[in-house]
Amino acid sequence: MSNFGNERYRSVFRSNLFEDRVVIVTGGGSGLGRCTAHELVSLGANVALVGRNEVKLQQVKDELVAAYGAIGARASIHALDLRHEALVKEGVSAILGSHGRIDGLFNCAGGQFPARLETISLNGWDAVVRNNLHATFLMSRECFVQWMSGHGGAIVNMLADIWGGMPGMGHSGAARAGVWNLTETAACEWAHAGVRVNAVAPGWIASSGLDSYDEAYRTLLRGLQAKVPLQRFGTESELAAAAVFLLSEAASFINGTVIRVDGGVPNARHSWSLEPTERADRYNGFPLYDPPQCLGD
Repeated sequence: MSNFGNERYRSVFRSNLFEDRVVIVTGGGSGLGRCTAHELVSLGANVALVGRNEVKLQQVKDELVAAYGAIGARASIHALDLRHEALVKEGVSAILGSHGRIDGLFNCAGGQFPARLETISLNGWDAVVRNNLHATFLMSRECFVQWMSGHGGAIVNMLADIWGGMPGMGHSGAARAGVWNLTETAACEWAHAGVRVNAVAPGWIASSGLDSYDEAYRTLLRGLQAKVPLQRFGTESELAAAAVFLLSEAASFINGTVIRVDGGVPNARHSWSLEPTERADRYNGFPLYDPPQCLGD
């Protein structure tokens, strides 16, 4: 991870937007979850960082303490496997024990690997679906049952660019499509309790996680920005800002919807040749942002 001292996140939102609020961020030890956790803490939130790797979670907490002092120190870390029901129940209970409340949940954790459908084993399929769909359901249900059903709250789920299918990652596409339907269902069933459930759908975001793919897929990635109407990859901050907005009071009448953060990829058509971009403005408010090395940026 890069080291820029204790420089604070440069969020577009007001500094005290989440003061006295508690937000869970799954997948908080790296990538999009790490970035979003930084932005939330910069806005006054008490964050519960959840993930499987305790070392990575502790590194992020150390970053938060260095940048935000006492607010960062209030962040808690919870190392657990979100695919297992009993562990999720215990984890949410532990978060309530640490913070006394849960106002928001960002289901950011997930994972997949590139593969054609005919080559995916049942174990591989099951691992991706459990990571991306089962874990989202379990965390959402437990936050609702253990706290939000009596106090309200906001849940933001992670989708992907699944529109029209997801060739090369059919297991992830199926799971993310399930998350989208889960989002719409929960938005209806839980609205009576003051719980809003929405989703963000990132396209090709230049997150450090891209470096985990093999060289063949990295080569594919390097050519993808030419297929984006905005002719570039997104930044982690651009995705985080959408999630933070949906968690905030400004989104109080937004429920059961999805914000696409993809540069317009689903709008590109084979009948239309994308012209080279004349402007490539982007937003990056995260001083510790680690662009993926595989893109060469």
